[in-house]
Order: sequence, then C-alpha cells, then structure tokens
Amino acid sequence: MKRIQDSLKRLSSPDFHKRYQAVRKDILGNPDVSDFLEKHRDEVDSEVLDKSLGKLYEYITQSKGCQGCPDLSQCRNMMQGYEPVLVMRKGSIDIEYRRCQRKIIFDEQRKTEKLIQSIYVPKEVLKASFETFDFNTPGRIKALKYAEEFVAGYHTQKQQRGLYLYGHFGVGKSYLLGAIANELANVGVPSYIVYFPEFVREMKQSLNDHSINEKLDMIKKTPVLMLDDVGAESVSSWMRDDILGPILQYRSLERLPTFFSSNFDYDELEFHFSHSQRGEEEKLKAARIMERIKFLTIAVKLDGPNRRER
Repeated sequence: MKRIQDSLKRLSSPDFHKRYQAVRKDILGNPDVSDFLEKHRDEVDSEVLDKSLGKLYEYITQSKGCQGCPDLSQCRNMMQGYEPVLVMRKGSIDIEYRRCQRKIIFDEQRKTEKLIQSIYVPKEVLKASFETFDFNTPGRIKALKYAEEFVAGYHTQKQQRGLYLYGHFGVGKSYLLGAIANELANVGVPSYIVYFPEFVREMKQSLNDHSINEKLDMIKKTPVLMLDDVGAESVSSWMRDDILGPILQYRSLERLPTFFSSNFDYDELEFHFSHSQRGEEEKLKAARIMERIKFLTIAVKLDGPNRRER
C-alpha cells in the first residue's frame, strides 16, 4: 500500500507534471504528428489524444525516412529496417511498422541473390551486369544482343537455346554468364552457375557420402544452367558419360536452357572429350556429348584483350 501511495505522490508532484507537459508539448509540436492530428481531427478528441500520448512519443523518438541512420546495420529504430507510421485503429491512435527504403532494397538484393546459386564462382562474376559488359567487337555485340533477347523472351512460350561462349582466356565469357544470371534473377528466374572443373571434383567426393544423385538432380533440373569453363577439367569416361552425359540428356529432353563457356570451339571440345586421362580414344561417345551441346546452344566466339592481365 505504501508503494502505491509513493507512486501517486510522484505522479502528482509539480516536477512530474512539469516534465509531462514538456513532453506533451514536444509531441504535439512535431510536424508529422501535427499533420496526422489535423487529418484526423474529426476522430481525435482530448480523451483519445491523452490516451495515445505514449504511442505518439514512441513515434517521434524513432527515425523516419532513414534520417540519422548511416546504414541498415546501424538503424536506431525499435525494429531494425522498419519505420513507424501513425494510423487510426478502433478509435485510437496506433503505430504500424513498415519496411524502410533501405530495408526494401536489402530484401530485394537478398531475394535476387537467392535466385542465383553457384559452385566455385568468383564474386566478381556473381555481381556482373549487362551495363558493365564491354561490347566493342562483333562477337561481343552478338553475344550481348542474344543474351538480352534471351532474358527478355524467357517468360514467353518460345523455346530458347543457351549460348556456347568460347574464346581465349580472360575475354569475359564467365563474366557474361554472371550478367545473364543476374538479369534473369531480376525477372524472377532462378539459375545455377557452376565452375565445371571444381564441380567434377565435388562429384568425385560425393561418391563417399552418397550425395551424388541428389546433387546431379539439382543441376539437371534447375531452370537455367550455366557450365563455366567446360574443357578445363581432366577427362575421364566417368565424368563424360556418368556426370555430364545425364545432365545434358535430361536438359535436352526437357528443353531446359543451358549455357556454356569454354576455351575450345565445338570441334576442339569434341577432341578433348574423345581422349581420356588413360589414353583411351572414344570418338563416338564424345560425338554424342557434342550433339547434345549443339542442340542446346548457339556458339558465339568472344574476342578481345585478356582483361585478367590489366
């Protein structure tokens, strides 16, 4: 009982009343609060206002429009990335929390990144875009034009083939694949970009934990697949016939768009596939692989200087 009496004394003290009036004045003097009260003057009487002072104080003490927040990680609001909005609810003033602009941009970026899965692909490639791709030679212009048309036409009923990009080291083949993946993500299309030599090594390791079929299914069935640096791996009959073969067979039957990059043209890649590490020559099996690659792609040579030497 004594504690309640002490509390009542503090509430009725001149100092408390003075502080209360000062806070109330700050709240009502806030431009956003004033505008809100004017807009809802027919709904807010003195009783509603007094009951809502706590909510209004919560509102004015937080950031709006990201003011005073250097970045999203340093957001000073109660809910990081969310800003308060005053609303009328059941005859009283309340607060809704909505995503701020930085939070919206952050969420969209995360959403885009989730649409692009990758295995052993450099960050530079995953951040590529059409705007930053140099198109100063006929081959590069042709490749970029087809890539833009592919993205623009993906959601149509027309079946589209992927690109087989070939050329010397460092001319931007992998970069263009990354740009296509990013542009597809912007229109909601998931893709998988795979650095093929490392993927082959991972498949070998997957034999030990029996996860190879699961990983193969994931690669086979992704809406858009990009195999980067095909031909840089060591050839074995197992890699060619049990890994790459089933992937290409499935995607050919399902007409799933598939992109490749390689230092070899079609003929050179066929020669590569026809000679294994053991010295075996299997031209027929190599020809079958190439038949599927040609069915899935349009070959475009990328030329230009080696950008890795700059």
